[in-house]
Amino acid sequence: MRSVSRDQAPPPPVFPAADVAARRCTCHPAGGDRTEMLGGLALLAGLALLHNAGAKTVHGSFDSALAWHSRGQHIVTFLFHGDQAVLCVRITNVAAAAGKDATLYLYQNEQWLKMHGSMEEYSCTEKLSLAQVLIPLNQTEYNYTLPQIVYPKAWYAIYADKYTCLMSYEDPKSDDITYEVTLLNPDAAGNPFDHFGADESGLHEFYFLLVLVYFVAACIYIQALWQTIKKGGPMHTVLKVLSIALLLQAVSALANYIHFSRYARDGKGVPFIGSFAELCDIASEVQMLYLLLSLCMGWTLSRMKKSQSKPLQWDSTPTSTGFAVVAVTAQVILLVWEQFEENEHHSFHAHLSLAGTLLIALKICLAMSLAFGLYQIISLERSTMKRQFYITFSKGCFLWFLCHPCFVVISYLFKEYQREKVITVGVVLSQSLSMVILYRLFLSHSLYWEVSSLSSVTLPLTVSSGHRSRYYS
Repeated sequence: MRSVSRDQAPPPPVFPAADVAARRCTCHPAGGDRTEMLGGLALLAGLALLHNAGAKTVHGSFDSALAWHSRGQHIVTFLFHGDQAVLCVRITNVAAAAGKDATLYLYQNEQWLKMHGSMEEYSCTEKLSLAQVLIPLNQTEYNYTLPQIVYPKAWYAIYADKYTCLMSYEDPKSDDITYEVTLLNPDAAGNPFDHFGADESGLHEFYFLLVLVYFVAACIYIQALWQTIKKGGPMHTVLKVLSIALLLQAVSALANYIHFSRYARDGKGVPFIGSFAELCDIASEVQMLYLLLSLCMGWTLSRMKKSQSKPLQWDSTPTSTGFAVVAVTAQVILLVWEQFEENEHHSFHAHLSLAGTLLIALKICLAMSLAFGLYQIISLERSTMKRQFYITFSKGCFLWFLCHPCFVVISYLFKEYQREKVITVGVVLSQSLSMVILYRLFLSHSLYWEVSSLSSVTLPLTVSSGHRSRYYS
């Protein structure tokens, strides 16, 4: 928060809305060369797992120096909804807190944005006086029920004390004041036991259904797919990389489900598991990017050189491999940068940060690059069947690369608290559909069997357009 004024603060104001009952808290207790690429992913794992997400049962220490420097120490932001939303506060060292006139200020989103949109118009004390709710921290525990909220609103909790608005900071030299803040929304029965904010509600159920679908699909297809990969063939590398990317997505869905299941109980989740889910999504993105670029650029260069090699195989060249590695490196840097800029455990964000914007631009540029390369292939191809193969492959590629930018744009048709959910659900489903299209293409007995040397390999799993899936031995 930008410093505007450093005048002496008057005694903290009293707000009628702050009818804080000092009673027992009823909330839950806190409780190219793939070797080089793998090495890069290992480094990425170490970076991603150091990233901490903000939980909704928040622990920490009130810092008078930080509050003075920032004109208020930001504690947490939460999207409350309903008429029984509760904020629980538990602190230690009540004597030190009372000596500092320690206070928790709550601002609604509209007031917060208005205040920050006109920073020069408000002094430090004026900004504190604009808080909708004031909670004096002079008791061990508080349980504050917010006024009825007609539609979801973000609330900001800010800590300040009598040193916050001084002209120069005076070190109080008092003991630390640790806190635990738990934020709860009403559940389906109207009781304040739901740790999920309005921006996260529904994601737990979504990941449960996604894990269930992956499990059922694995039971049906994994044996046949494994037999196909074991038999080798000209597209062995493609199928293996595609399968690894799909496996990473499934592991990410499972990790997210575990994290949200724990989060539903204590508001903290398992940060390590949440980071691991993000890592798996990043690794899956890297795998697919390398696969699609290597295939597309390799085929394009082969066609330009009038190569007579077997068509439609992993036909990477130094140029295509180099292009893929550069694109992968740029994407990894932006993905890691974005994760460090965000505070929540979500693989897909609303992209309000610079890193997120650059990542969207990169995906659009890659889609355009693929479109240019595939257009060259399709325009020169005389075989109707091969042309149809390339067109179907293009659909899978564009769906993978453009689903994220498209859903970011679509999300702006929704309210702000719904945007990340729209992006997450839309992108996950679209990328899963893209993988289904590519699997269908590479294992199709009706199309790919005829246009590639895979016809010399007996496929145990085939998917024919308009026909039921069949097993071949």
